[in-house]
Amino acid sequence: MTDLSLASVHLYPVKGLHGLTPPAALVRPWGLEGDRRWVVVDPEGRFLTQRACRAMALITPIPTSEGLTLTRAGSRPCPVRFPDADAPPRVVTVWSDTVHGRDAGDAVAHWLSDALARPCRLVWMHVPELARIRSLSGEDVPVSFADGYPLLVASATSLADLNARLGPERAIPMNRFRANIVVDGALPWEEDGWRLLSIGTALIRIVASCARCVVTTVDQHTGQIPTPGEPLATLATFRRAQDGIMFAQNAIVERAGMITAGDRVEVLERGPSNLVLAG
Repeated sequence: MTDLSLASVHLYPVKGLHGLTPPAALVRPWGLEGDRRWVVVDPEGRFLTQRACRAMALITPIPTSEGLTLTRAGSRPCPVRFPDADAPPRVVTVWSDTVHGRDAGDAVAHWLSDALARPCRLVWMHVPELARIRSLSGEDVPVSFADGYPLLVASATSLADLNARLGPERAIPMNRFRANIVVDGALPWEEDGWRLLSIGTALIRIVASCARCVVTTVDQHTGQIPTPGEPLATLATFRRAQDGIMFAQNAIVERAGMITAGDRVEVLERGPSNLVLAG
């Protein structure tokens, strides 16, 4: 048995934009407080991410008491207020899910459209406990605008193992994987067998490995792809499963609570590896 700790906490106030690393976060049933409650959409209401628009990595959302402020080098900051009940309703498509939210207005729509060089709007999820209910691991679970699960849990030692395979010139930081919770002290890839974690006052259930996409190739500070195909090509040599190339674990919330960097992480339940390699 190893001593595990919470290395860091990460949240993404606007889906697809630059992430933040607070010292602590409140875990809600739908994910971390303030995580992915906003989403950028195209004129048809389809969600946008760095898969199609790498420039999103260059915009940092700063939460405020009234909403948030969007910042980008070379641009005037754009303050955004939480849309009230009179704001235009907006139907958002996230993969196969249809989600109802509130439009954040023309000013931020123009600012984002200029920054991303494409027409788009910003939408806020005002009722996360009801707006998007997904069937996950046999339960009806509220989810934010995240791809599919409330939380993503990653292991620092698994990243170290991946970076050893990549080599020092191609090593990557954890922010490429856009995890919410990073655990340190485990054996590499030990997280494949985790089932239930206690962190701070929260209980988090691991339900599935996470299939990775081209966002992992994007430098989160420059919006560029330094090494085309990596880290996916290297991950594919030893982490390819039927559903994709896997890194980190999707999770749901079994008990809400507060988590703080440095907290002890206890594995309350384990099981066989949830990863079945292809081939």
